Amino acid sequence: MKRLFTLVFTCLILSMDNSLAHVKHYSKVKHLKYNLFFNNELIGHHIFDFKKKDGMLEVNGAGSFKVSKLGIDLMKYTTNSRAVYQENQLIKFNSKTTQNNKKKYVKIALLKENILSVEGSSFKGETDSNSMVSSWWNHEIVTKTKQISSVSGRIIDQKVRFLGKKKITIDNKVFETLNFHIFSNDNKPMKEKKINIKIWYDVETLIWIKASYDKLGKWEYRIADIKY
Repeated sequence: MKRLFTLVFTCLILSMDNSLAHVKHYSKVKHLKYNLFFNNELIGHHIFDFKKKDGMLEVNGAGSFKVSKLGIDLMKYTTNSRAVYQENQLIKFNSKTTQNNKKKYVKIALLKENILSVEGSSFKGETDSNSMVSSWWNHEIVTKTKQISSVSGRIIDQKVRFLGKKKITIDNKVFETLNFHIFSNDNKPMKEKKINIKIWYDVETLIWIKASYDKLGKWEYRIADIKY
């Protein structure tokens, strides 16, 4: 049974990589909005706006949240990003993030085929096409072995497990989804891994629907709006 499960997952990944795992799949999407919950309380949001022109796709992201207790702000976070794709290839990405007054950034550029230059607050150097910016809206992330932090440029080896097809309900709407578990490829216990997140994508459209992880509480992104 385990071998069959692995074979099914491998076939799924190869299918996505060959036919669907590229930004062209989002050519009709104009806007995505996600609400962010902490311990089931709404604390912020993240949006992505898609623009297509002259064979280029530009994706602008913006997010913010605030965690407070007894009127005191424990965590404040804002981020803005811009990604540019040409022929399904990321050619440019940059972001600026403020977390509790600490500034973080990353700048990524395509140097040559399959080689990316990364300059960030946590890493400066080069990486190959097995790496991908940690933008969860792009389902291609489940086909990669490395994740580039969209906040600081840090590169982390990752593993992906396919957990199966799942029905989930958000705001009384039922979604048929593909459920994945993405986690750091290291020897640390699961609870101590740098990346440990579960993500759900719509079966038909592969739109990111939901993501959840635990860090001093339960964090959960839920789809709030899709515009075509």
